[in-house]
Amino acid sequence: MHLYTYYRSSAAYRVRIALNLKGLKPEETYVHLRKKEQRTADYMAKNPQGLVPTLVDGDVTLSQSLAILEYLNEVHPQPPLLPTDPAGRGRVRQLAQIVACDIHPLDNLKVLNYLSEELGVDEDARTRWYRHWVDEGLSAMERLLAGHPETGDFCHGPHPTVADICLVPQIYNARRFDVDLTAYPTVMRINDNCLSMETFSQAAPDVQPDAE
Repeated sequence: MHLYTYYRSSAAYRVRIALNLKGLKPEETYVHLRKKEQRTADYMAKNPQGLVPTLVDGDVTLSQSLAILEYLNEVHPQPPLLPTDPAGRGRVRQLAQIVACDIHPLDNLKVLNYLSEELGVDEDARTRWYRHWVDEGLSAMERLLAGHPETGDFCHGPHPTVADICLVPQIYNARRFDVDLTAYPTVMRINDNCLSMETFSQAAPDVQPDAE
């Protein structure tokens, strides 16, 4: 198994957490996004989108972090990253997709670069853009989590799921942009519970071999 990753990529961070939870130790190749290494012909042959992560497992090559998480959960089912019941799986996917489909796509590096380089958006406006979409998504997550009977130490019950795997990298990036997170006590309680686990803390960007 081989993972193409970049220390600060939220999507790669998700996959690193999942691999840790599953006890898997792939070989890693570091793809420096700011140096445009993701646009080389060799890498584009593996991932035509020119994004990270990419996971290669034998004859299987996958990009898109949620697809990789689902694959890992099916091939290595223990510990499970999704609940056993349909309603629980639906809830976890709902929470995960708030981050992966609504917050992250609007705030990732290629979008922020386009705002600056192509549209001439200044740094202050770019930061306000970033914070707006984080606040909109986390506000919804807080409402969905707070007081819900299925919310436990983690987003859904007593064990981490795909929802937590998506949440933690988003909070890391929100802190990089000095987003005020005080309005999200349930979200932050769950984030802290996750980071108390080595499987999460060892996946953090700052402790990766390619961290700068």
